[in-house]
Amino acid sequence: MKGFTPSLLALVMLSAGAAQAADDAQRIQHGEYLARAGDCAACHTAPGGVPFAGGLKMTTPIGAIYSTNITPDKQTGIGEYSQQEFSDALRKGMARDGTRLYPAMPYPSFAKISDDDVRDLYLYFTRQVKPVAQQNKKSDIPWPLNMRWPLALWNLAFREDGSYRPDAKQSAEWNRGAYLVQGLGHCGTCHTPRGIGFQEKALTQSDSAYLSGGTLEGWHAASLRADPVGGLGNWRTEDITRFLKTGHNPRFAAFGSMVDVVQDSTQHLSDADLQAIAGYLQSLPGDSRQKPPQADAKTAKALFSGDVSRPGAQTYLDNCAACHRSNGLGYRDTFPQLAHNPALLDEDPSSLISIIINGSRTPMTVSAPTGLTMPDFGWRLSDEQVAQVASFVRSSWGNHAPAVTAEQVREIRKNSAAKPARQ
Repeated sequence: MKGFTPSLLALVMLSAGAAQAADDAQRIQHGEYLARAGDCAACHTAPGGVPFAGGLKMTTPIGAIYSTNITPDKQTGIGEYSQQEFSDALRKGMARDGTRLYPAMPYPSFAKISDDDVRDLYLYFTRQVKPVAQQNKKSDIPWPLNMRWPLALWNLAFREDGSYRPDAKQSAEWNRGAYLVQGLGHCGTCHTPRGIGFQEKALTQSDSAYLSGGTLEGWHAASLRADPVGGLGNWRTEDITRFLKTGHNPRFAAFGSMVDVVQDSTQHLSDADLQAIAGYLQSLPGDSRQKPPQADAKTAKALFSGDVSRPGAQTYLDNCAACHRSNGLGYRDTFPQLAHNPALLDEDPSSLISIIINGSRTPMTVSAPTGLTMPDFGWRLSDEQVAQVASFVRSSWGNHAPAVTAEQVREIRKNSAAKPARQ
């Protein structure tokens, strides 16, 4: 027996080590899934750069900042971070050296991530992501606005501590959807309006401002509430899940930064999680004062007959009708319909203007790999022409949205990478 004991102990230790390794492997795999859900690659990867190595330029009202290297490189990344330091950066906006992070890093949302999920994310980033030596870029924010100590006051005012707390009155599926939307998905970062301190006006559904639409960098992220005009009030559950999986549905197609969200994040989520997200979003009440658009064939009849008397009609026929058709219905799963499209009907026309000026593309996903592209028209249309055609589509086929002005177009063009307008 004396000779047997060490062998037995070694076997037990070997078994325990194998069990730990299997558990870690499972956690790392889950961490990768969570990184997808959090869309970490979208912000921490520069165009043409290495995933997670940082360098993506993000424009703010006070100057540009650049995302950081979150690969496990020990000199330039997070290779020296402990799990607690990783958690502090993720959920509190505090880097390892004590530097406060700008809230472009959505730590007010990530504060809701559970301890277990933080651990799995940490294991994934430190053990599976390949280290990349790439120095972080300094911000373009001028002094004294680049001083970071005021962020401590910002956090006290606008950040809520504590991970997500399930609502006992709701189902497990609803709570899962709320956790993903409010936390990892950080949907409010784009889809919630900002206040005077550039903070999200709400972080949960307890405030009607939450997910009611927001504007950033010349793009307007539509309401995700059940608004019948500019939101999801007329979307079915399958419309939402299909959009998140493929980047389009019969009435809508992803554009702007949502292209990367679908391509890098939501298409990789499980059907159960997509269903949970859809259920949570559908539970958010919309603006009851809005009247849903009604079908109207007058515009289509006028265009069919050659009547282009309305401002913007001829520009629409020359540049848009081939894909979106005279009736504004587009082509199913190919070119999105413009009739009753919530992206066109919001008070803020920023996204429509940006799409016309800069063009757009649909995501390349496993189930929809084509990735169709809409060309940019900013180079060939003047500010007035863009305003007129935008106003035309916002007031046709039953659409009823305010007219667009040349001044609005000029402002967005000034801050975009579009080619100069034709004079």
